[in-house]
Amino acid sequence: MSHHRDTKAQGLCVFVSLWFLIPVIAQQRPFTLTIDTQLVVETVTAKDKDGKAIDGLTAQDFVVTEDGVPQTISVFEFQRLEETSAATEPRRPAVQPVTATMITTPPAGDTRYRDRRLLVLFFDMTSTPPPDQYRAFLAAQKFLRAQMAGPDLVAIMTFAKGAVRVLQDFTDNRDQLLETMATLLYPPEDDSNDTTDTAAFGQDAGEFNIFNTDRQLAALQTAVTMLRAVNEQKSLIYFASGLRLNGMDNQAQLRATINAAIRANVAFFPVDARGLVAQPPLGDASRPSPGGIGMYSGSTAMAAMTNFQRSQDTLYALAADTGGKAMLDNNDLAQGIVQAQQAITSYYVIGYYPTNAAPDGKFRRVKIALKEGVSVKLDYRQGYFAGKTFSKFTAADKERQLEEALMLGDPITDLTIAMEVNYFQLNRAEYFVPITVKIPGSELVLARTGGADRTLIDFIGEVKDEFGTTIQNLRDKVDIKLSGETASQLAKRPIEYDTGFTLLPGKYVIKFLARDADTGRIGTYQAAFLVPNLNKEDKRIPISSVVLSSQRVDMKEALYNAAKSKAAAAQAANPLVQDGQKIIPSVTRVFSTSRDLYVYLQAYQPAAASAQPLVAFVTFYRGQAKAFETPPRAVTESLDNRLKPVPLGFRLSLNKLPPGEYNCQVTVLDPTGQKAAFWQAPVMLIR
Repeated sequence: MSHHRDTKAQGLCVFVSLWFLIPVIAQQRPFTLTIDTQLVVETVTAKDKDGKAIDGLTAQDFVVTEDGVPQTISVFEFQRLEETSAATEPRRPAVQPVTATMITTPPAGDTRYRDRRLLVLFFDMTSTPPPDQYRAFLAAQKFLRAQMAGPDLVAIMTFAKGAVRVLQDFTDNRDQLLETMATLLYPPEDDSNDTTDTAAFGQDAGEFNIFNTDRQLAALQTAVTMLRAVNEQKSLIYFASGLRLNGMDNQAQLRATINAAIRANVAFFPVDARGLVAQPPLGDASRPSPGGIGMYSGSTAMAAMTNFQRSQDTLYALAADTGGKAMLDNNDLAQGIVQAQQAITSYYVIGYYPTNAAPDGKFRRVKIALKEGVSVKLDYRQGYFAGKTFSKFTAADKERQLEEALMLGDPITDLTIAMEVNYFQLNRAEYFVPITVKIPGSELVLARTGGADRTLIDFIGEVKDEFGTTIQNLRDKVDIKLSGETASQLAKRPIEYDTGFTLLPGKYVIKFLARDADTGRIGTYQAAFLVPNLNKEDKRIPISSVVLSSQRVDMKEALYNAAKSKAAAAQAANPLVQDGQKIIPSVTRVFSTSRDLYVYLQAYQPAAASAQPLVAFVTFYRGQAKAFETPPRAVTESLDNRLKPVPLGFRLSLNKLPPGEYNCQVTVLDPTGQKAAFWQAPVMLIR
């Protein structure tokens, strides 16, 4: 008989095995008993009324409660950070990592990080142009040479070419840190071909990453997960030229990154590497002349200012929600590192094993106070999200676990999900909102059952209005049957799923989950969207969403088998279904020049007695030059509807356009009513 006990304490694993020899009377089967215990670690800063750190407190002075239940303090220590002048070399024993290119977990009893300030310099190379990179590198060198203090331990990480790399583990060796920074300032000639295996995050620059910032947030989540094994308080200084959530970017990834940082005891200190920017109202010489009436009405200048401010909003959110501070509009980028340095003062480390150890993923509210008679201001995290272990559930619990995952405040982002939400007006009150979801096929596991390749995917989602009321919900299970040839191509092709809702005009939030039934991995997509009231549009031509696609499929050749009655009801009102074929929205807006591009939209004429002729055309811009334009197309036929919707469709051949990024513009003109409508979006063409 074998007994095995496993105790986990945030990176510290202790295995105890007791072996008992029992006389063998009959055939015996050994069994394993596993007990998992999660240690919750809080860093508490105690300051007096003058803002000075207070030491000398003991575990008996603190009272810790979780959701109102008193907790027993199991770990207690005081981290003393002395104020050392910038020019003073560290007087402590030098800290040298075992492996410089990995964040190593100190073994039990190792005190290398005790009384040390842990700073991580994280350089986002994907969103930072070379001039801003150079400015950030010089700021880091300035800090290391003149402002690094005695207690400081610094690590250096980068995000480039789709991977997070640790260039230097925590150390106080200035020369070693400066040498690492020199490799960033003056990279070797063959650095472009460097594909080191020490990269911790491998999301490539494929179609899912071109027009969204999820990969940057996922890289930050990977970085803080690597730092979680170190219990001490940590500050991550994030250098980037802004970080904006574009359009329908996944809000769930932002929340997951922030929650991961809170669990890892990491505070973000973003630094806008652009510094103080004095932008001309209509853009500098790097941008083409905007043209149009917006130059005179001020709308163009306002749009440019709004775009710049939004690129800083996410940086501010990362800092505010993790206890850090963002440094924006400042040319002294080294001051951002100094802010992180000064934010960490002497603090107490308090750890406890929660009485509620259920892995339900719910928020635990933590309150730490001092016993009566002690007047001190305490600063600590107010709570955390408990872990969620789906693998422990049986097959009978799968439906419940998916519903619980939908309700989680801490989104699960194991799978990459991209989504496109469109809208088409059905009548004066209702709109049909088609939803298209893409999942990279490489992230799904093919299960061989019955000799055939297949992939099982569970979907669940809900749509809420701006008041938090659930308006629509979705639950579906898709069994994708694939032939052998198609299965081999799954790693290169995404899985697509579409559905639709009927909604009234208003602001909504959609939360959508997909689960690989074979592995239990779950992906979450959450975003806000607007269904406009086109009845109030009187200055421009009311138009629907513009759908860009490179794929039309026959409804009889569906890739998956869904409920036929449900699918038929949903597709009856779908304007993307025409003559037995469905237009599949691109979602990622990445197109191959070897395939035709389909453009579809509807224009509405609710006030006209009869349908009026409309003229529409599509234009591709590259920079300030017009690369391609279709001949104007006059359309006079409308659908049989009170709104007199005029379907506008184009089929474009892209084989003569070179690969690269373009701006696609759709223009709709009403010669009779002297109105127009314009729509623009960036697209990427590849071979």
